[in-house]
Amino acid sequence: MNRKLKQLAASAAFAAGLAGSAHAECGDVSITQMDWESAIVVTSVSTFLLEQGYGCNVTVIPSASVPALASVSETGKPDILTEIWANSATAYDKLIEDGVIRELTDVLSDGGVEGFWIPDYLAEAHPELTTLQGVVANPELVGKRFHNCPEGWTCQVIGTNITLAAGFEQAGIENWIHGSGETLAASLASAYDNKEPWFGYYWAPTSLLGRYSMVPVDIGPHDPEVHECNRDRECATPKIGAWPASKVATVVTNSFAESHPEETALMKNVSFTNDIMGALLAWKQENKASGEEAAVYFLNNYKDIWRGWLNDAARAQLSALLQ
Repeated sequence: MNRKLKQLAASAAFAAGLAGSAHAECGDVSITQMDWESAIVVTSVSTFLLEQGYGCNVTVIPSASVPALASVSETGKPDILTEIWANSATAYDKLIEDGVIRELTDVLSDGGVEGFWIPDYLAEAHPELTTLQGVVANPELVGKRFHNCPEGWTCQVIGTNITLAAGFEQAGIENWIHGSGETLAASLASAYDNKEPWFGYYWAPTSLLGRYSMVPVDIGPHDPEVHECNRDRECATPKIGAWPASKVATVVTNSFAESHPEETALMKNVSFTNDIMGALLAWKQENKASGEEAAVYFLNNYKDIWRGWLNDAARAQLSALLQ
């Protein structure tokens, strides 16, 4: 456990007189730590609650959605997978059907959100820009540029196909393909700080959309067939259509759910809205903090949220932190 979390745990235990919590009641638990910001925060918070509230001995396993599911399929471990982006994990549905894993909750309750965005000040001044048709009809108001994902990202292919279907070139809107995720983010930040036009692709929850207030541009409903074609660089008939909301779930192995009902109930409750996660990630970035430090910030400042995740015994264990 990170030093900051250890200090938090020690202060809670001292204040409550709980230095001898019984780890044997829960035993050993393995949990994933995916390699992106929001997942690191989720795992850090979950690990603290499992250890200090439920007496578990937690081992954190660095991973990502696809290898974590492969490991569960082959070995039955790890016990808890905290942030699986199910839309990108082809094995997900089969493992549920086969009874290997059990879906507990949408850990990002709003789902992962992808789409086109403009700054709030631009939407307030020109509400017509909140639809794709309005953008195409007023290219000068968005700086005649669409900020697209870098080459090699799936969102770049989808974004480009939507620009073709919507007639961006004919409207005089340049499809600007960024060289990296960093330059895409920098373009948004620079425009927002200077209150300049910006129109482009981004996703949430991220530290950037946690820091800057952006408004989604309505590009119509999601159509699975349209989206599937738009994902293909050689799509013969690109059309306008929104991204689906990405299911972002916490799952456990069925064996863990059966042997650890209380801990499974906890993990079923651990869920963050995109607004809260975005705010946490923005705080993390602004303070150059680690994932564990962001977890400490959450535990200290969002007690009304995580208090409700706990059972009575864990709430008593962590009562010093809940005052």
